[in-house]
Amino acid sequence: MNLITQNLITQVVSKNINQTVKSLWILRNVLFGKSMVLHTNSRRSMMDLHGRKHDYLRISLTERCNLRCQYCMPAEGVKLSAKSQLLSRAELTRLLRLFAALGVTKVRLTGGEPTVRSDLVDIVHEISSIQGIHTVAMTSNGVALTRRLPALQRAGLTALNISLDSLRSDRYELMSRRQGLQKVLACIDLALQLKYEPVKINTVLMKGFNDDEICDFVEFTRNKEVEVRFIEFMPFSGNKWDDSRMVSGDDALGVIREKYRALQPLLASACGTATLWRVEGYRGRVGFISSMSQPFCSSCNRLRLTADGNLKVCLFGGTEVSLRDAMRAGDTDARLAELVLASLRRKRPQHAAERRGGDALRRPSQPVAARGYCTLTHLDDEGRARMVDVGEKPVSKRSAQAECFLVVSAPLLRMLRSARVPKGDALTVAQIAGVLAAKRTAELIPLCHQLPLELAQVTVHLPDSNEGPARIRVLCEVRVTARTGVEMEALTGCAVAALALYDMCKSVDKHMVITDIRVLGKAGGRSGDWSLPIEKIV
Repeated sequence: MNLITQNLITQVVSKNINQTVKSLWILRNVLFGKSMVLHTNSRRSMMDLHGRKHDYLRISLTERCNLRCQYCMPAEGVKLSAKSQLLSRAELTRLLRLFAALGVTKVRLTGGEPTVRSDLVDIVHEISSIQGIHTVAMTSNGVALTRRLPALQRAGLTALNISLDSLRSDRYELMSRRQGLQKVLACIDLALQLKYEPVKINTVLMKGFNDDEICDFVEFTRNKEVEVRFIEFMPFSGNKWDDSRMVSGDDALGVIREKYRALQPLLASACGTATLWRVEGYRGRVGFISSMSQPFCSSCNRLRLTADGNLKVCLFGGTEVSLRDAMRAGDTDARLAELVLASLRRKRPQHAAERRGGDALRRPSQPVAARGYCTLTHLDDEGRARMVDVGEKPVSKRSAQAECFLVVSAPLLRMLRSARVPKGDALTVAQIAGVLAAKRTAELIPLCHQLPLELAQVTVHLPDSNEGPARIRVLCEVRVTARTGVEMEALTGCAVAALALYDMCKSVDKHMVITDIRVLGKAGGRSGDWSLPIEKIV
């Protein structure tokens, strides 16, 4: 109570309108006891000892991600949990029903990257059907989301946050270590067409990297009904936290005000994390999540559930409670509820960084740093390249097939068919080159394992017609009994065979094109068998 009153006075004096509204809301709940009544329908109080009602649950569906963003990827990597340590879908559903009964009304799905889950649509459908859950939201990087948006909307997904730190392709690739900006922008456009409400863009600002794009993101809101939210760089261990890298919300706002004189403040929701603004005449709006420079602990209404079933009542807290272990030990729902409420009662009034006057920014707890982020398997603890240790994998029969095409002119095709290429038997040379390359893949591709191949077979197929331009198909099949697969051997074999064929024929046709190299299928290994659908093989 004293904390809330003190925060309120401070915010009024500093004219922080949005934070004042939030504190007034919390103070109202405490004074009138609105949120502390134990309902007879078994929905129990989720109020902590500091007057904060918790009705928002963030769930990490997976630790895996399809990007490798530099600011959340520790240089030393983070070892992923074994699948058996993660919550099963049945366990997740049970916990969600429990939290709904306790008073949670909003659920946000996060990761890692939630779209790497093949059962994501089913999970959303199950959550949206739980009584008491009114909002099902998701935070995604958007790279693999576009084609799933309609199905997710039908399943019950109502709100969407897209993580996007740059509108420039080169910077996006530098930050995420992957290409994909155009896919993300297409995802945002489709989400707007489908009337997702709201569509928010999460942008982590870093000085010297993307702080010169602040106004570009404001312009992004001119004709799009999106909310771009600038987020202060947060102190996860291992990402080389440095005060000089942070762009505060006030600094970002100052940059915007210099260019946009018609910037207008908007009223935030009672438990919202962002202070909101809109440029007059623009369809969208911008916000600032200043969790470092202006913590919003006094209005925090969030709980977090990690992919391995740990409950976190504060993002920066060093303690977690394993609901997974409790379930697997046979605890009843009543006992699980007691664990949740007991954790909530231990929630501090402020997060660690605020309590310790900034020291926690340099020494955050390792669980905070590691939670929800992937490791790069080809980097060691110091960020240097390494070969993956496959010693613990079982030996099994493995195979792979790959293909590519060489597009040639009609005259060259006729010369190949009649073995009249000036340099000699081009088809045989290509086959031999492909086999040799497959056998020496480990010498050509960094960090590949040396494998004792049992079969490396390259075939070159000429089209039936002599008309040009013609596509010559180069196929490579590889087999081995080993601890790792041979997809790279198959790809290397067909690629080098095509290169050798190109070299043998370049005096005749200087416009040849090598194209469409791909894996057709693989067998064996932990991920099982896979093959390209027959309709996609031309």
